[in-house]
Amino acid sequence: MSHTLINADPVKERRTAGWVAFIACVALVFDGYDLTIYGTVMPTLMNDASHLGELDAATAGALGSYAMLGVLAGALICGGIGDYLGRRRVIMFSITWFSIGMLLTATADSIAVFGLLRFLTGLGLGALLATAGATMAEFAPAGKRNLYNAIVYSGIPAGGVLAALLGILLLEPLGWRWLFVIGAAPILLVPIAWFKLPESPRWLLSRGHRELAMRTAQRAGTPLVEETRVLDDAGAAERTGFAALLTKRYLVATILLGLISFCGLLLTYGLNTWLPQIMQEYGYDTRGSLTFLLILNGGAVIGALAGSRVADRFSARPIIIVTFTLAALSLSMMTVQWHISMLLGFIALAGVGTLGTQVLGYGYVSTYYTTNARSAGVAWFAGFGRIGGVLGPFIGGMIATLGLGGAQAFYVFAGVALFGALLMLMVPRQKDLEQIDEQLKRASAEESVQPDAEQELVTQA
Repeated sequence: MSHTLINADPVKERRTAGWVAFIACVALVFDGYDLTIYGTVMPTLMNDASHLGELDAATAGALGSYAMLGVLAGALICGGIGDYLGRRRVIMFSITWFSIGMLLTATADSIAVFGLLRFLTGLGLGALLATAGATMAEFAPAGKRNLYNAIVYSGIPAGGVLAALLGILLLEPLGWRWLFVIGAAPILLVPIAWFKLPESPRWLLSRGHRELAMRTAQRAGTPLVEETRVLDDAGAAERTGFAALLTKRYLVATILLGLISFCGLLLTYGLNTWLPQIMQEYGYDTRGSLTFLLILNGGAVIGALAGSRVADRFSARPIIIVTFTLAALSLSMMTVQWHISMLLGFIALAGVGTLGTQVLGYGYVSTYYTTNARSAGVAWFAGFGRIGGVLGPFIGGMIATLGLGGAQAFYVFAGVALFGALLMLMVPRQKDLEQIDEQLKRASAEESVQPDAEQELVTQA
């Protein structure tokens, strides 16, 4: 059952959703910029020891993983906190944190300091990833959640495009440090967020702040619905954050979605870190190899936005299966000697199926869970997937250390994409969750009747 407290004001709702999307998307542009810029500058750092010291392939892969470890920790810690403290505070704090982290990374003078600062910066990136989608899902107009989430999370591959483009234009004349200084720009978003980013009325209502939730919903123009959730055998629907993910309703889906994100981010950061280096081994110069990185992320942006429009009309689930499969096919084709135009086409399709799939996944997860578990659900998807993000650069480094070529790397990544598609086929559909709810209702009803019957027998005796 549900009870409408506030009806939507379409004009105010679109304006509020627009500001939320703008703030979250621009922040995630620099999130994607940060996580891609290392792959952009890595060949420079490996080729010249005067920057940080002697950097071999294995160490370079490990450095690429440090930021992912920070994102993993930040997402899991702050994602759960977001369901307790609210979305707004976490978003503003995380933007400030990773902006300062980027600025400090530009001053690193050794491999150890660089790696530590990459990890610390990743903490802020993880916190932002965990809360941005949950926030957007609670402000997006009905029927457009996948589109708005795709707009927000397309900021990540757009940041990859920006990193590759600035790498092509500025790496040689300015040096790699200035590319990290540019990554601190989102600190300018904080005052805008202070005035234009409201707290989620749904979150306020779920935490018992009924009057404040209604006032906030009226100002923002968003509808506010009070829902009565079904209880399972342990009152699980009243649980908040990660505890709600462990209930019978969500447990299987949570495990599968975590593994899907693992596959998506292993592909994303494995390719973003090592693609320029692999293409240099194929004979392309620095600018040519960075062009492949730009096309990879550009394909992800276009694919995510196009896929989200279809997902809003039907479902994100089959789209994710198709895009994962597309990634497997296109990465396999990269092992063949094609004309440059064909190679660029295949790498664009790989972008659609890797980071583009991950963007669609964020939208899917943010609408899959209810308000009490939404931020934790997105945090789990972003956080557990970061284990794949950690392994992606590391696996690329191991392949290079073993002396294997780019073809072997592409085959490994293609296999991961195919595995992701198979996992998505196994995720319970929404109608399956409804069946679980019905089973929990019947079980709860039977348990409530049984004590009454026992009490009646005692009375008769």
